[in-house]
Amino acid sequence: MLALRKCPRCELNYILDDAPYCTVCRRELKGEEEHSPLFELCSVCNENPALPGKDMCLFCLKEMQDEQKAVKGAEPIDPPLELEDASEMDEIAIDTEDDIPDPELGEIGRELSLDEVMAEEDALENDGDEQEDDV
Repeated sequence: MLALRKCPRCELNYILDDAPYCTVCRRELKGEEEHSPLFELCSVCNENPALPGKDMCLFCLKEMQDEQKAVKGAEPIDPPLELEDASEMDEIAIDTEDDIPDPELGEIGRELSLDEVMAEEDALENDGDEQEDDV
């Protein structure tokens, strides 16, 4: 009767008394990669075992088949619109009389320079500082 003992190299795996090393250590010593034909990972998700004879798991294979069905059943895409030259386009008239009240329309039309904006911000900061000093 053959007895089992621990591998003298890795001391993890058990081997028969007549074997010098376990299969893992033999592969490492020969420089072979560990390849198990019984268990290969899915090439898409690298998480689930691949189906026999396929390189994908059942979940990824079903997803791919669903996507292919959706693409086949989809409506054809309209051809892209041709763009006109800007010189050939008509200008669009915007009716703003009803939408924006007159006081706001004046503010929208007024352009502010960067200097004016900075001056307004400084004035607001100075007012805030004066109010804090009064407290």
